[in-house]
Amino acid sequence: MRGLKRSRGNVVRWFAGVAMLVLVTGCAPDTPVTPTGEGPAPTSGDGPVTPDVPDQEVLDARRAAGIEDCPTPEASGPVVEEGPVVEGGLPDLTLDCLGGDSTVRLSSLRGPLIINVWAQWCGPCRAEAPYLAEFADAHPEVHMLGIDYADPRPGAAVAFADEAGWDWPQLSDPDRSIAGPLKVVGPPHTVFVDADGRITHMHAGPFTSTEQLEDLAAEHL
Repeated sequence: MRGLKRSRGNVVRWFAGVAMLVLVTGCAPDTPVTPTGEGPAPTSGDGPVTPDVPDQEVLDARRAAGIEDCPTPEASGPVVEEGPVVEGGLPDLTLDCLGGDSTVRLSSLRGPLIINVWAQWCGPCRAEAPYLAEFADAHPEVHMLGIDYADPRPGAAVAFADEAGWDWPQLSDPDRSIAGPLKVVGPPHTVFVDADGRITHMHAGPFTSTEQLEDLAAEHL
């Protein structure tokens, strides 16, 4: 149900060692963020921030990292069902897969599914990263999906996901289109979706342990 696995022991220990540091700093040191932590601060005089590498290079890096392709009706991973939007389900929005090789209609996804909204510039996202990886390894029956949010550096995002040991599919939302429908104030933000495609719970902020994530999954999936 999941792609090639990689050993996560060293990753978990590394992230645990820096968890307190990133919680204090709140963001990656090379990318400024807004005071609310909702995304990268705009640059002055240079216009919009552009991606640090072309999409093809992002796609090649994603595949080299062993990150799965985004879900389709024919692929493994989250179940995809075309049809009407489910009442109480995911919004009818279409996002690009990280790297731009395909698109995913969020409203077509069915669970049990955990969607984690994150960004490489987000310190708390780095702090919770090992807990998501440990949960995914221990619970292959639960599908995982990431959304790289408000991130001007998709190349750095792929590098972060690779370091974190995340091999599940990753979408991209540079324009924050999910902010309103999914009530995203800023990353990290996690959405639980049941087998019928209904949102059963939304968790704002980082997880502080794998056990916390397991308890929420048991309750809401």
